[in-house]
Amino acid sequence: MERPEKDIRGENTLLRAEVKRLRRALAALTPSLPAMLKRRGFRIYKQEPGDDLLLPAEPFRERYYELLKRYSFRLFLRDIIQHQPRFTPAQVARYATREVTEEYLERLVEFGLAAREAGSYTLSKGPIRSFGETLEWFVAEIFKREFAAEAIWGIKMKRPLVGGDYDLLAKIDSSILSMEIKSSPPKQIYQKEIHAFFDRVIDLMPGIAVFFIDTELRMKDKMVPMFEDELQGRFTLPPEVRRMGKELFEISGDGTAMPMTFIINAKESIENNIERVLARYFRGR
Repeated sequence: MERPEKDIRGENTLLRAEVKRLRRALAALTPSLPAMLKRRGFRIYKQEPGDDLLLPAEPFRERYYELLKRYSFRLFLRDIIQHQPRFTPAQVARYATREVTEEYLERLVEFGLAAREAGSYTLSKGPIRSFGETLEWFVAEIFKREFAAEAIWGIKMKRPLVGGDYDLLAKIDSSILSMEIKSSPPKQIYQKEIHAFFDRVIDLMPGIAVFFIDTELRMKDKMVPMFEDELQGRFTLPPEVRRMGKELFEISGDGTAMPMTFIINAKESIENNIERVLARYFRGR
C-alpha cells in the first residue's frame, strides 16, 4: 500500500529542518568563515557594501526575498534600474504580463522602494548603478535561509598574489564555497572575466567554486566554450567540462591544482541549482 503523498512531503519537511539544525550545530563547532580565510592568508578589509543595494526596510524583507525567487521579478528590477529615476509600467513590462507587472509595482510602492506619480513611478533610492549588489545579497540569503550556511557577499580581500573581489563566500560545513555572480546575460561576459575567475579560485583554493549567471538562456553556446578555452590555456591535460543536467556543468579538478568547479544558471531556480551543486560535492568527496 502506497503512503499518502502528504505524509511523504511532511517527512521531507521535517528532514530538511533537521539537516538545517545539525548544520547550525556543526557551524558552532567549526571556525568562522573569516578565521578560515585568515588561515589561507586572506584578510577581509571590506564586505557587503550598500551603495547600490535595492533593499526594503526589515519588515518587508521576507516578502521581498520570496519575490526575488521569481526570475521575472529580477528582470523587472533590472529594467527599473535601467530606466531610473522615472519609469512607466510599459517600460518595465518586457518579461511579464501587464497584470504581473502591476502586482510588482504595487509591491515596490508598498515596500517603500518606489513612489507612484501621474502615469509613472520613481525609484525611491538612487541612482542604482546595477542590479549586481542586490543579486549578491539575495544569493547570500539563499545560503543562509535554505542551507543554514554562513555567507558573506561583496568581499574585498588583500592578498600578495591575486586577492581582489569575491562576490560571495560561504562556509559549507568545514569547507569554503566561492561563487562568482553575474547579473549580465552571457553575451556581456568576456574571456577576461573567466580568466580572472580562475585566478581567484586557484589562489583561494576553496572546496567548491561556482560561476553563476542569472539567466535562463543556454550555457552551451557561449559560456562552456569560453571555459574550455581557458582550461586549454592553463593545463597540459585540461579537465573536461561535463554536463550535470540541463544547464548545469561540472569541471572536475582531478589531477589539477583546482577545486570542484561548477557553471550554473537560474533555469528552474537558483536554490535548486545550488542544491544540485552541494549534493554533487558531498557525493564526490
